Amino acid sequence: MNLLRSKTVVAAAAATALGVAISGGATATASAAHPRKAQASISLSQLTNNFSAMKQLKAIAKKGKGAIAAILPDTTSSLRWVDFDAPDLRKAMLAAGIPASDIIIQNAQGSDSTFYTDAQEDITKGAKVLLTTPEDSGTGAKVEAYAKQHGVKVIDYDRLTLGGSRPYYVSFNNVQVGRLIGQGFVSCVAAWHVKKPQVIVMHGAATDNNATLFYQGYNSVLAPKFKSGAYTNLVPPYTAGTWDNSQALTEFQTAFTAHPTANAMLNPNDETAAPIINYLIQKGIKPYTFPATGQDATLPALQAILAGYQCGTVYKPVYLEAQAAVALATYLRAGMKPPKTLVNGTTADINEHNKPVPSALLTPMWVTKANMKTTVVKDNFVPKSQICSGTFDGKVKMAAACKAAGI
Repeated sequence: MNLLRSKTVVAAAAATALGVAISGGATATASAAHPRKAQASISLSQLTNNFSAMKQLKAIAKKGKGAIAAILPDTTSSLRWVDFDAPDLRKAMLAAGIPASDIIIQNAQGSDSTFYTDAQEDITKGAKVLLTTPEDSGTGAKVEAYAKQHGVKVIDYDRLTLGGSRPYYVSFNNVQVGRLIGQGFVSCVAAWHVKKPQVIVMHGAATDNNATLFYQGYNSVLAPKFKSGAYTNLVPPYTAGTWDNSQALTEFQTAFTAHPTANAMLNPNDETAAPIINYLIQKGIKPYTFPATGQDATLPALQAILAGYQCGTVYKPVYLEAQAAVALATYLRAGMKPPKTLVNGTTADINEHNKPVPSALLTPMWVTKANMKTTVVKDNFVPKSQICSGTFDGKVKMAAACKAAGI
């Protein structure tokens, strides 16, 4: 995890700049020149889960030509890429007036070579804008360099490509994501009456800049606890870090075997937390005794929260992120400069001397049993019918758990 560790100081500056940008509104504009000015007034604040704001872009879409291609990273690190991003990106493009024949949605299945080949083939087929979420910045930068050579614009989608050349970045405030995880963990430790917390801290893949930003966020919350002695960090400075479920489980099992007094886990991902929670249940851990966290509001995580095995999860309304990215892409496809209302901050590229990248940064939310009904259920992000059916771990009846939570 040395990469994560080496980025901490620099990422702090990036996070500070990011926080200032968000609190102060749109603080940067893209430097790339465009032959025409934007004519629509769509803004990030207008985006909702019914995609109606995207209709404002139909006139812009008619002025453009060529495909918009989205290349997603994998199907294993999170369910979101398949269940939410792919369909929401397509829905946003169609709502914006992009012809179905000009929409390309792909998944590289975790392969860097496939990711690069997909980008090359998309450009050969006439794509004018790429939305890219590579597994690592090296692959992303390679794609962006190739696209630039061929006059194709790239938008970093969800993950910032360090050392890249993109004009825009669309994501959530990922330092805040980490901060929410840390704050949610601390609240849960208190609510579940865990005395003398013995914590195993898990991390995301070192090759993913988002993992660095998540770490910056939750470490800002946990570090004072560890320093004061209120909490004990059982595996300092941290486990190696991964988005692979089986590898994460192995890392945790190794730490738990070495430190059987562990009674809490901070984890930045629902998918990697799930097998660990199942492992703890097999070890006889009871509900509301071993705090665990996650991110992405997956179905298993939401059920684990209601069953008392997970404190909460960070909910990132992907439909907002997809629409923001498509809105920017629609302008770029038409050779137009997007309006400032689609950019609300900057994010520092720490591989480019902290160069500020104009960014559309959406707001994440911490979801627990208390607000699940008014967040993910209200948005139908995960249908109530799915959350409240069956059992969790074959024991907890989800219908009863939903009823108890007012869902």
